[in-house]
Amino acid sequence: MVGLIDCNNFFVSCERVFAPRLRTRPVVVLSNNDGCIVALSNEAKALGLRRGNPYYQVKDICNRHGVEVLSGNHRLYSDMSARVMATIASLAGDVDVYSVDECFISFSFAEAGEAVEAGHELVRRVRRDTGIPTSLGIASTRTLAKIASRFAKKYAAYRSVCAIDNEYRRRRALEMTEARDVWGIGRRLARRLANYGISRAIQFADRPLSEIEKIMNITGVRTWRELNGQPCIDTADMPTEPAMQKQMCCTRSFAKNISDFAELSEAVSMFATSISRRMREHHLAAAGITLFIHTNTHRPDLPQYYNSVYVPLPEASNDTMTITTAATKGLMAIFRKGFGYKRAGICIAELCDDRHIQQSLFSDTTDRDRRQRLMKVVDSINASSLTHDRIHIASYMPLESCVRCELRSPNYSTRMSDIIKVKTVQHGL
Repeated sequence: MVGLIDCNNFFVSCERVFAPRLRTRPVVVLSNNDGCIVALSNEAKALGLRRGNPYYQVKDICNRHGVEVLSGNHRLYSDMSARVMATIASLAGDVDVYSVDECFISFSFAEAGEAVEAGHELVRRVRRDTGIPTSLGIASTRTLAKIASRFAKKYAAYRSVCAIDNEYRRRRALEMTEARDVWGIGRRLARRLANYGISRAIQFADRPLSEIEKIMNITGVRTWRELNGQPCIDTADMPTEPAMQKQMCCTRSFAKNISDFAELSEAVSMFATSISRRMREHHLAAAGITLFIHTNTHRPDLPQYYNSVYVPLPEASNDTMTITTAATKGLMAIFRKGFGYKRAGICIAELCDDRHIQQSLFSDTTDRDRRQRLMKVVDSINASSLTHDRIHIASYMPLESCVRCELRSPNYSTRMSDIIKVKTVQHGL
C-alpha cells in the first residue's frame, strides 16, 4: 500500500501555527506584489473567494467580512515544509516528496491490516510536532492514493485518513470523482475525454485498454492502469538524473514603476544573481541571455514601451559577475528615459552542461577556475543563511525592495529577530 500525505491549506496553516488568533478567522494569502489570492482557508472559501482572484477586485469583500489578508511568506512556508517532511520521514522512513505540501510514503512500516491505524498516528504526530493539519490517502497505487487524500480532506467522518483498500471502495471513489480531477488527466485531457462520453473517473477506468491506447498518450494509459489498481508510477521508474532544463527565466513585476536607470539596473542585477545561482545548482551554463523590460500595460494613461535584447557571451558561463555584466550591457542598449517600467526579467534559452563547456580561442583558464572557486565559496556561505544573499555584488537589489509585501508575517522560524517573544510577570510570594 502507498500513502499520499497532503497538508491542508498549507500556506494558511503555516500562518496559523504562529498566530492562533487566525484559526477561526477567514484567511487569504497573496502572490508577489500582493496581486492575486494564491491560498485561502475554508472560511474564506465559504465567502465565495477563490484562488486566482485579483485582490483589488475582492478587497471590499475582505474588508466587509473581516478576512485576514497576508502577503506570501515563502521562507516560512519552505522551512515549515522541511519540518513536516522530516517528521514524516522519522515515522514512515521511505518518503518521496512530491511538492512543498505533499509527499508519498510506503506503508511497509505498518503491519498487514493496520495501515489505517498507522495513518491516524502519523497524522496525529505531524499535527503535534509541527502544528500543520494533514490529510492522508491510502491505496494500492499513487493515483488512487491522491483520490483518497481528497476524500480524507473533504469528509470529516474519515478523521483525516481515507483508505481505498477493496474493490467496492475503489469503484465508489471513482464514481464520485470527475475525470478532470484525476491526477494525470486535468482540464485539457478531460475535454478530449468528454468527446467520447467520459466525464467521470469510473467511465474512464471501465473503458477497454485498447480504446484508451487509441485516444490517450502513455501518461493517460498509465493513469488508466493506476485507476484499475495496477501500480506503474513509482520513483524507481524515474530517471536517476533529471533531464537537463531547456530554458530558465527570472522575472518580476515591481511594486512601483521604476523610471531611474540605476534603480532598474539594481533590479536586473538581482535577476542575474538569482538565475546564475540556479544555473550552478543544476550544473548548467548560458551561452547568452535575453533581457526584457516593459511598462505597465494596465495603465493606458501612461506612455507605453517594451523592448528586449539578446546578449551573447564569449563562452558559456554561470558566473554571477559575467551574467550581471551582460545584463547591464543589454539594459543600456534598450533603456529609454521618460518611461515607468513595471516589469523586467532575464531569460536563457541556450543552456548547456557546465562540465562540458566549449572554450573560446582566447579563454583564460586560470581566471575561469579562480572565478568558479569564488562562486562555490559564495554559494556555500549563502546556502547557510536561508536568504541566498548574505554575500552579493554591490549593484544587487534585495527582492523585498522591488516587490510589494506590505502584509507579510514575520519569519518566525528562520530569523532570530522575528522569534516569538513570551512575556512573563513575576508575582510576589
